Order: sequence, then C-alpha cells, then structure tokens
Amino acid sequence: MKKSLLALAALATLPVAVWADGLQSLENFMRTAKAGQAQFTQTVTAPAKEGQSARSKTSSGTFEFQRPGQFKFVYTKPFEQTIIADGKTVWLYDVDLNQVTQRKQADALGSTPAAILASANDLAGLQKDFVLKSVPDTDGLQWVEAKPKAADGQLKNVRVGFQGDTLAAMDILDGFGQRSLIRFNQLKVLPSLPASHFKFEVPVGADIMQQ
Repeated sequence: MKKSLLALAALATLPVAVWADGLQSLENFMRTAKAGQAQFTQTVTAPAKEGQSARSKTSSGTFEFQRPGQFKFVYTKPFEQTIIADGKTVWLYDVDLNQVTQRKQADALGSTPAAILASANDLAGLQKDFVLKSVPDTDGLQWVEAKPKAADGQLKNVRVGFQGDTLAAMDILDGFGQRSLIRFNQLKVLPSLPASHFKFEVPVGADIMQQ
C-alpha cells in the first residue's frame, strides 16, 4: 500500500527575499488552505543496485484534501489507482487487480507525508509527529523539512516546497532509500469540499483485504 502519495512548481518570478521562509509558508498554507484540489506528477526513484543505474517511474493524476483527515489521490497514468482517506479508513483501490485494501486511518497516517497535507490543522498539531525546520531554498521554492519522530524506519525524511504560500512539491525519502518527488500544479484552495468526494464505495466483485 506504499505507492506514495502527491506538484508542478512554477519557477519563481519574484525575488526570494520578499517571501517568507519554508516554515512560515507551511504555517500560512495550513492556516488558509482548509481544502483544495490539484493535479500532480509523481516520480519514484529506487536506489541503484550494484552494477545498475537508478530506476525511475512516473505517474500522474489528481489530488484533493480537506482538513482534518480527508484526502484523495486518483492516479490515472500509467495505471489507475485510487487512495482515499475518509476520516476513519484509508482505502486503496487497484483498478487492474480489482482489489481493495482498507486500513484504519489512525494506524495508517501518523508520521506520513499525507499527514502534513491533510491531518493537522496547524503547526502545533503537526509538530506532535514531526520535527520541522526551514531549509535552504532551491528550484525557486522555499522548503521545510519534516522528520518523523516515530522511529519505525518506514519514512526517513520529507521536504515540502512552496512558491510563496502555494504548495508546489513534496520530496519524500523512505527508509529503504526510495525517493518520491511529487509536483503539484493548478492548485485551487477552497473553503470546503463535499463529503461525497471522500466517500469510497467498494466496486462490485472487488476483493477486499484488511491491514
């Protein structure tokens, strides 16, 4: 179930000096963006094996979130897959396999990249699970680093990139050395989204697995 979650960053057109640092951008985003929609492109790079070069795979789709605790990733290319957190359960649906995996949300989120975008309402809530700090700007973005406090080895480090106060990218490194770079574009910040956007109905005939 670890097909990572979520961002196309436009190049900066204003001097970085007029922007806040990454931590301030994250705080502003969490305060003002209670819900939103975006398109995303995700590139997953596995660590190189001995005698081989690193391998990368790219996928794309749409992303929606509503705090606290609801989000939806719909992967459309190259394979169809949907991940939905409805506030109680995280659902993963693989269209090709017609297989659904469900897991209690309290167990599935915690120190995960999705928690940064959807779970907490403010920095104080996020700092219960992550150590946060601003890091040097790169690629025309302000970045904040989030290191999970839980030492379970699954997630090593997350960087979240902003253009101004607009979410632009997530750079995720897991405990196995796999890197996922998610770039968001056409982000729309909304006051709320209908509850139906985060409701998952098991397709007819699908196999259901619980974790």
